[in-house]
Amino acid sequence: MGILLFSALIGMVAGLRAMMAPAAVSWAASLGYLDLEGSWLAFLGYRFTPWLLTLLALGELVADQLPSTPSRKVPIQFGTRIVTGALSGAAIGVAGGSLVAGLIAGAIGAVIGTLGGAAIRSRLAKRFGMDRPAAFIEDAVAFLACVFVIGAMP
Repeated sequence: MGILLFSALIGMVAGLRAMMAPAAVSWAASLGYLDLEGSWLAFLGYRFTPWLLTLLALGELVADQLPSTPSRKVPIQFGTRIVTGALSGAAIGVAGGSLVAGLIAGAIGAVIGTLGGAAIRSRLAKRFGMDRPAAFIEDAVAFLACVFVIGAMP
C-alpha cells in the first residue's frame, strides 16, 4: 500500500512541476534509495542522469515564471506531466516490486496534481493579486513533497 501512495504522491509532484519528480527519483536511484538495477528504468540511477534531470527541472522553474509559458492544462503540457508522473511512479513501483501499479498510480497522481495544482495556484494568485508568489509557493510544495516521498520510502 505504501508504494502506491508514494507513487501517487510523486505523480502529484509531476503534476505541479513536470521535471522535478523524475529528477527526485533519479537522485534517489543514484544515491541508492531506490534499487532500479535490472529494470528498464536503471538509466535513472546512472551517474549523469540526475544532473541532467536537475538542469531540466531548474529550467522549468525559471520558465514557469515567464508570462509566455502556456497553461499546464494544454495537451502537450498535460501529457508531459502524465508521462513524467507515470515514469516516476513506475520507478518507485519497481523498487517496491510492482512496476505497473506504480506506473498507474503515478499517472493518476499527475492528473490530480495538474488539475488540483492549477486550481489552487489560481486561487492563491487571486488572493495575492499576482501569480509570482503563488508560483513560488507551488515550487516549495513540490520540492518538499519530493523530499518527503524519497525520505519516507522504506
